[in-house]
Amino acid sequence: MAGHSKWANIQHRKGAQDKKRAKLFTKLGREIITAARLGGADPDMNPRLRLAIQKARKQSMPNDGIKKAIEKGAGGGEGDNYEEIRYEGYGPNGVAVIVDTMTDNRNRTVSEVRTIFSKGGGNLGDSGAVSFMFDRVGMIIFPDSVADSDAMFEAAVEAGALNCETSDGMHEITCEPDDYGDVCATLEEKFGEAHEDSGLAWNPNTHSDVDEETAQKVLNLVESLEDSDDVQSVTHNMNVSDDIMEKLLAS
Repeated sequence: MAGHSKWANIQHRKGAQDKKRAKLFTKLGREIITAARLGGADPDMNPRLRLAIQKARKQSMPNDGIKKAIEKGAGGGEGDNYEEIRYEGYGPNGVAVIVDTMTDNRNRTVSEVRTIFSKGGGNLGDSGAVSFMFDRVGMIIFPDSVADSDAMFEAAVEAGALNCETSDGMHEITCEPDDYGDVCATLEEKFGEAHEDSGLAWNPNTHSDVDEETAQKVLNLVESLEDSDDVQSVTHNMNVSDDIMEKLLAS
């Protein structure tokens, strides 16, 4: 299995594109606000903000919206004070699920997340219920066109990374979460902007093998969670064959 597929999970979204785009802009804006609040308004000095802006631009978020979000986060405007909260639980057939949220109302968010788990055939657990099945890592991604695998591996190690794997046209560099900013900045200086999917990630160290029926239920649960305005990302440890996944995504 390719390294990228171990942590990123296949995104499975349906529905009206306009509605999805509005929700996406809301989530991108919250990430920009939080990144600017934590690390300052200068993207050159704030890798998290730089990547948040990059993701927003890739999704055609208006520049005015990006600017306003930075100002809110840096204290230049009024805005909600979002907090990052992680929820853990089990999906159908015991698949481990981690939900990262950003919210201004934790009571609303936990109630919604719990309801989605229940309706999706799973259950929300306590903090630490499934996180031991994942490793928290910094993940930095570059297209393999920027360098060959040996050169990228050498550069990654020199920058302080833990490992570098090359597959499916991508270099995937992992590092300790606290080292993410420095490693990312060092590699970007040499190879240009990292891929928009770079960032902190949950990398499963234990996988749950499932059949087609369970895989569909898990995808439905993930989709419902991702549809929440407060949910920034969903990670699971489901392992399913490429043939089954292609069939489900095509249906």
